[in-house]
Amino acid sequence: MQVSRSEQKRRIKEIEQLVAELVRLPPQVLDHVAGLEELKPIFRETAGLKGSARQRQIKYLTKLLQEHSLEPLYAVVGRHRGKFLAERKQLHTLEFFRDTLINEALETQRACQERNMEWGENWSSRTLVELKAQLPEIDVLTLSRLSYLFARTRNPRHSREIFRYLKSIHESRQRANESLVKE
Repeated sequence: MQVSRSEQKRRIKEIEQLVAELVRLPPQVLDHVAGLEELKPIFRETAGLKGSARQRQIKYLTKLLQEHSLEPLYAVVGRHRGKFLAERKQLHTLEFFRDTLINEALETQRACQERNMEWGENWSSRTLVELKAQLPEIDVLTLSRLSYLFARTRNPRHSREIFRYLKSIHESRQRANESLVKE
């Protein structure tokens, strides 16, 4: 799946917001985060800065964190500052998948029309294959049908249904994970 420049910028902005929240945390909390040993002094230094110097350091840390796994950091921020960042990141990811699926459906429809080929609800999609790898619970036929209907009619209702479906799968997965953690 190719990521547009706008999407790349959005993702970097999300990491920047994560870094800003991490900098606001007390140093004792950051000491318990594994995998950031080389960055902890920079976080402490950034916490003491003000204004544009702080912003430059946040951007620098953002650049350094792009190579790291961010899930543990979102978990730390979620425990101490609320889960809004992780939830917003998930919504953006689901929107990205929906938009990519719709764009692929529109592209496939156009290609089939140019070649005078028949195009149906059960079309094959690279996006759906990648999505199935990440969320094995999804029903590929439902998503291919909804994206097909959107491409045919351009009715935004189908786009919203795709998003709602992906969100419901994600939420059911979260509930299952939470119940496993409680046990």
